[in-house]
Amino acid sequence: MKYLIIFVIIFSFASLCNAQVAVPETESKEMGASVYGIGLSSGVASGFGLSFRHHLPSNLSYQLIGGVIKVDEDVSYNLGGELHFDFTRGVSTRFFGAGTMGYFYQGDSSNELTAPFRLGLGIGGEFRIAEALHFNAELLFTYFTNGDILPLPQASIHYYFF
Repeated sequence: MKYLIIFVIIFSFASLCNAQVAVPETESKEMGASVYGIGLSSGVASGFGLSFRHHLPSNLSYQLIGGVIKVDEDVSYNLGGELHFDFTRGVSTRFFGAGTMGYFYQGDSSNELTAPFRLGLGIGGEFRIAEALHFNAELLFTYFTNGDILPLPQASIHYYFF
């Protein structure tokens, strides 16, 4: 009897709740043209440093990333890339699936990293901050060549040339 009363109370409150459905934004006008962007990116899967992004006239886009840091005799650098497939693209937001790849080097004369090559697969979102300035956040399952697989975030900011 006690469970029946709890069920009736929960069902009563649930029936009083109203769902909010938002109409999706119209698709971006830039969908039919190539859009280029340059910015900064930071992530364990694809790398850190300067990045170049190209949105193709379809649902695909790619990003190239590279960065170098030299302290004393040690050099650290990385080269990486990302491929995005847009699930939805609006005027000020974008939701996508991402695949990434990166190579990392750290050392004096040889690579001291145990897992220099990395692959990532996950989802991300892009949000407009200003007219041509966009922030990007991703959550990727990242595979390291030593066998580790970790869910790790990535972030970037790009200025687009429309």
